[in-house]
Amino acid sequence: MVLDKVREFVVEQLAIDPDLVDIDSDLMKDLEADSLDAVEIIMAVEEEFNMEIPDADAEKFRTVRDMVDYVEARI
Repeated sequence: MVLDKVREFVVEQLAIDPDLVDIDSDLMKDLEADSLDAVEIIMAVEEEFNMEIPDADAEKFRTVRDMVDYVEARI
């Protein structure tokens, strides 16, 4: 479920084909997200899962897996 929602946010924010996004996709390298895209995705994750992700933690997110693992460890 967490993966599906994070994937949905990535696809929506980047306006890309869902088939391009998998658990190990690198947001910047593979999906060509910029820092603003990353912030928007993180804000969507925070809202969806009713949590606050500190900037220090968010800066460590490189892949979809990083976000999914972070959320799953806290819900």
